[in-house]
Amino acid sequence: MNYYVAPMEGLTDRVWRQAHQKWFGWAGGPARYYAPFLSPPENRVLIKKKMAELAPETNPGVPVIPQLLAKDGELAAWMIGELRKLGYTEVNLNFGCPAGTVTAKGKGSGMLRDPAKLDAFLEAVFSHAEGPISVKTRLGVEKPEEFAAILTIYNRYPISELTIHPRVMRQLYRGQADREAFAAALHAGLDPDLTLAGAHSGLHFLLTLPGAGGEQAMVQAAAKQGVRLKGLSEYYMQDAAHCRPDTVVAGYSGLQAEDIPAAAAALSRAWRQMSHSII
Repeated sequence: MNYYVAPMEGLTDRVWRQAHQKWFGWAGGPARYYAPFLSPPENRVLIKKKMAELAPETNPGVPVIPQLLAKDGELAAWMIGELRKLGYTEVNLNFGCPAGTVTAKGKGSGMLRDPAKLDAFLEAVFSHAEGPISVKTRLGVEKPEEFAAILTIYNRYPISELTIHPRVMRQLYRGQADREAFAAALHAGLDPDLTLAGAHSGLHFLLTLPGAGGEQAMVQAAAKQGVRLKGLSEYYMQDAAHCRPDTVVAGYSGLQAEDIPAAAAALSRAWRQMSHSII
């Protein structure tokens, strides 16, 4: 399981990131830090003070991922190009921020109000920018059922990683995260007969493939498709021989595109190639 540090404006700046790495950068600690979001300047003139936060020499060590808050796809693509010049390979698009000052401008989770505009934005970005582009999103604006249409749009593009905050925009940070919506998104890319364990509790799902020849065979087959999973036995403190056979763990916290939704199809492909049925 990988741990990512989420951005918080006014807190997780370059000084905080360096201090956090110094004192909490143990083996198995955070695999990456997401920088607080930037808004591309409409005049395409970079502000030195803001760009200083992302200067490579002030961000050594664990990878830092710049995050963009934008509603103009071509402008966002231009900014991605500028970040590439600094040496950043991945850039994250923020469709998750629920702050009223952001969503009123049609940015952050405000982008989810109009799926057609979201689609047009992503089309412009992926048509003009190269390299890995990841996305942070919410389930929708008013209700989780909106996510089905949003997910269909995301599946049209080569998003390198998808992080889903399981709330809608109107919830801000209140209320219960919607695990059922997560499970539905995972099902969307996998065999419809797949049964998930952990859809209503915990921070992970358990996926079982009877007759697969062991969890390591499942992990290795998924890895060939670019999907990272862990065998259930790795989480046993004592006798792993008694754990449920042929079962792997897909992380729930900071859920990646390898997990849902795009690479869920890759899991299906990987396991179908093993000539077994997913149940």
